Amino acid sequence: MKNIKYNLASDSWGDEEVSAINEVIKSNRYTMGPKVKKFEKEFASYFNSEYAIMVNSGSSANLLMIASLFYSKKYDLKEGDEVIVPAVSWSTTYYPVNQYGLKLVFVDVDRNTLNIDPKEIKKAISPKTKIIFAVNLLGNPCDLEEINKICKKNNIILIEDNCESLGAKYNDNFTGTCGLLGSFSFFFSHHMQTMEGGMILTDDKNLYELCVSLRAHGWIRDLPDVNSIEKKTGNSFYDSFNFVTPGYSIRPLEMSGAIGSVQLNKLPMFIQNRRKNASIFKSLFENEPNIIIQQETETSSWFGFSLLLTNKLASFRDDLVNILIENQIECRPIVAGNFTKNPVIKFLDYHICGDLLVSDEIDKNGFFVGNDFRDLTNEINYLHKLIKDFEKNI
Repeated sequence: MKNIKYNLASDSWGDEEVSAINEVIKSNRYTMGPKVKKFEKEFASYFNSEYAIMVNSGSSANLLMIASLFYSKKYDLKEGDEVIVPAVSWSTTYYPVNQYGLKLVFVDVDRNTLNIDPKEIKKAISPKTKIIFAVNLLGNPCDLEEINKICKKNNIILIEDNCESLGAKYNDNFTGTCGLLGSFSFFFSHHMQTMEGGMILTDDKNLYELCVSLRAHGWIRDLPDVNSIEKKTGNSFYDSFNFVTPGYSIRPLEMSGAIGSVQLNKLPMFIQNRRKNASIFKSLFENEPNIIIQQETETSSWFGFSLLLTNKLASFRDDLVNILIENQIECRPIVAGNFTKNPVIKFLDYHICGDLLVSDEIDKNGFFVGNDFRDLTNEINYLHKLIKDFEKNI
């Protein structure tokens, strides 16, 4: 087993992706165009959603979700309104909330699933609560049925950061489609890889049209003639440079759209193989007395494999991580640990509801290793052996 290299992520491209890129080069159209539009339609159809908006990253997808809600007349968001978020997530779950003058309300996560704890959500609701931003962490669905009940009871909007959980399912519905809006990422380390890229799914026509405008400078050029934002004149000279929302320039490349279509065809195989690796991982680690692994909710797409060290191994995280790295096993913190411990927090408008004890434990004693569509039987066994050897020597 010596000298096995266990990567955090590996590329999933083949000849088909290269051919798709070459088609774009031959077309001489590099910016967002027909290949992106085709991929959007395919993606929306695959996930049973009305609308898909491709952008340059999952982070930008989160930004547009918040922006579209802020500028929509239907949802009456205003500065100072509160958004409930889990304390364990990636930075760009939080930044768009702050950038639109909304207040972050951090709550703790469940120790077993690593996802936002519905019991903590209930404690955090106030008259100013407008949004619950649920994050499906490391491929694992949140308790979306319970969260939806909370939202309906309190007239709160549910949106999903699904960037790590492409292909996961809850009650036979794909995650990322269980709220008003859902975001996806196609970065290199994710389930699908389009160089850079992200997607938003929604069934709301007004939010879709706002996202389309916001994605490209805030103009109306890409909107249909009849839309919910601004009536077009019908004169292309005037309509081409008519700006109606304070937008961005976060369009995807045409190459990324072309690659996305190829990768989407492979997605069922990607998820199936990731789940096979997860079965091996669970068989080795789920009964370890000094390690807690992520408890699957419904059907996870297993972005990676988390390990929370406890009992005898608690407080030995850094020593173990050093051993793993020395033996060519790449590992990372569980997303960003307890995000409120990051120095950037001083720039954010936020409130912490309750004690973040589980998030603190994850921050101190947690890490994760990668998953892949390739067979990782040898790598996972290698990881297990190194951890057991370490355990014997402490």
